[in-house]
Amino acid sequence: MTPAGKNLVDMILDPDYAFNRSSAEIVPLQLRAAQELFQERRDQIPLLRKRADDAGITKISSIEDLVPLLFTHTVYKSYPPSFVENGRWDRMLQWLQTLSVADVSNVDVGGVGNVDEWLERLWSAGQAVLATSGSSGKCSFLNHTMRDRALKTRHFKYVVGWPFIRASADRPVFWLGPMVGRNSAVEAAISNAENWGRPGEIYSLTEPLLISEVSQDAAMRKKMVEGTATPLGIKEYEARMGAKAKRTMQDMMELADRILERRKQPMYLTGMWAQHMFILKRARELGIGDGEFHPQTVVGAGGGVKGVALPLDYKEQVDRFYGKVIRPGSYGMTEMASMLPRCEAGRYHAPPGLIMLPLDGPGEKLLGPSDSDGGGQVTGRFGFLDLLYDGRWGGIITGDKVTVDFSPKCPCGRPGPVILDTIGRFTQVGEDDHIGCAGTIDSYIRGAIAV
Repeated sequence: MTPAGKNLVDMILDPDYAFNRSSAEIVPLQLRAAQELFQERRDQIPLLRKRADDAGITKISSIEDLVPLLFTHTVYKSYPPSFVENGRWDRMLQWLQTLSVADVSNVDVGGVGNVDEWLERLWSAGQAVLATSGSSGKCSFLNHTMRDRALKTRHFKYVVGWPFIRASADRPVFWLGPMVGRNSAVEAAISNAENWGRPGEIYSLTEPLLISEVSQDAAMRKKMVEGTATPLGIKEYEARMGAKAKRTMQDMMELADRILERRKQPMYLTGMWAQHMFILKRARELGIGDGEFHPQTVVGAGGGVKGVALPLDYKEQVDRFYGKVIRPGSYGMTEMASMLPRCEAGRYHAPPGLIMLPLDGPGEKLLGPSDSDGGGQVTGRFGFLDLLYDGRWGGIITGDKVTVDFSPKCPCGRPGPVILDTIGRFTQVGEDDHIGCAGTIDSYIRGAIAV
């Protein structure tokens, strides 16, 4: 990490200070940090050097200069599917090298049988590669260092719960998902357990998150939609999913009972809306009403509900059930270490170590106050440069549609700009996301790994 970047990233050690810095103070520091990082990374990551050469950028003189240097979010799954399907793990290393700072070419992949084993070999070699779930049929793989992991956990310590509560490792932690697997959600759960959890009282679902299984299931669902799945394949898939659902249901029942037994003491509890509704249902079966949880309990709820049968007022039911507990929020993603916490006014604030870059739809132009309709708000594609990472270039054009308010102050009284709590997606699952530079980047990656 460069000196200017470290200064900004370390500001999170005093979050009240970090989130009270004005743009006039922070942006010049971010510009200096971006220049230092660019000069270091352009000679380490071939794709970044290629993007800079094509744009004629030799120095970051303005924040706008970062836009052509951003990678599309799809670049981290730009490998040919045949590499995974045919077990060409050496070629997967070659692909990963185009996006990594460290040399991954010497990782031993002999005898690797699936993607989970490939990931474990990388971790054993000190390359902390995280995978997305691959629910669309293809995973993204993002490299970061063990130091990145430690700094991300530290960042979570000061951001998760802000501005309502500060993390301390003194309470039961319930994560209503797996805590084993090389996935960003699992990593976040491990970090939060370390920051909040009392030793011996960390609880989660026992099923590991295996990327190979998730990808196989996504591929089968696609075949079923296309009508190409065989009757035997469908039967085996349904039997496997049924057995897994039964195990998960038993797990959830045990977790729900533990949670309800501890409802009078502070705890840290995070899960998806459907899981919280499961806990509510179990409480009703045990005669437990609304508002019986300790007021210092921290509850996180989120996630999509597509395909899940929930009542229209499920959010209101969950709110009433937990009562006056602490309900913080944050905005983040697999590609981002420096999360944005949600303030009392329901707006997301960027930490100093994250340079927000709101863009137009194609991801080619930086948007600012002059692009608003007069109210100081612009809606566009979220881009950013995360200064925390050592393992890769932290500049990304995402698939998220955000509204940024450039007003000098947030309604909470802290300086802007901030992101409104209206975050959505530019495309639906399964649709292509049309980002202007995506084709050029993918073409370069294909050329770099061609033999």
